[in-house]
Amino acid sequence: MFFKDKLLILGINSTFMSVFQVLAICGMLSPIIYTAMWIIVGSLNSEYNHIRDDISSLFAVGAPNRRLAQSFVITESVLLFVFFIGLHEGINDGGGSIVGPIALLISSIFGILIALFFPLDEGGEFSTYKGKMHIILVVLMGIFAIVGMVTLWIRLESVPSWRGFAIFSLISAILSIVGVIISSIFAAGKYRGIIERIMVTPFQLFYFILSLMVFLNN
Repeated sequence: MFFKDKLLILGINSTFMSVFQVLAICGMLSPIIYTAMWIIVGSLNSEYNHIRDDISSLFAVGAPNRRLAQSFVITESVLLFVFFIGLHEGINDGGGSIVGPIALLISSIFGILIALFFPLDEGGEFSTYKGKMHIILVVLMGIFAIVGMVTLWIRLESVPSWRGFAIFSLISAILSIVGVIISSIFAAGKYRGIIERIMVTPFQLFYFILSLMVFLNN
């Protein structure tokens, strides 16, 4: 009877671990889908310029292939949200502060709201309520993501198996802040598209590596 109980417990634990791995796969798919979105949808519009035009213009009001771009963004945002739901328990068996996972979860919620309800105005402008809310939510999404990076660094710097990622998390936060500052300076310039793509890279890499770490450690 004792051994049967042990096997049952091990079976339950294996189920939980497989769940974390499935969630981690969702997290890894998110940045891949996001990147595929602006590459594929951008290539479908001959007037769109990846160097000049920002990514949000691809699903702005009246944009060609807007529905396709929006479907990509909704999918990647939901996948990231699903991953972040189990993030706290997926890292170091739930040991440590929940602040980082919660901050990242809130950030992903802003992403879903942007994708569903708050596109930029026609031509990539932001003069209406929805257009302005798009900018506000993008800023909040970035802030909460950076807070998540910093708090995960604090949480994991003393955990041997996660120490390398903790350093990566801190570096990601620093690069993200620098990228946001540079991107805001050149927001109205003719190179805003390529600058924005460089700016979002630390965020997307962070999501992928974090997901990969959860997958490998569960």
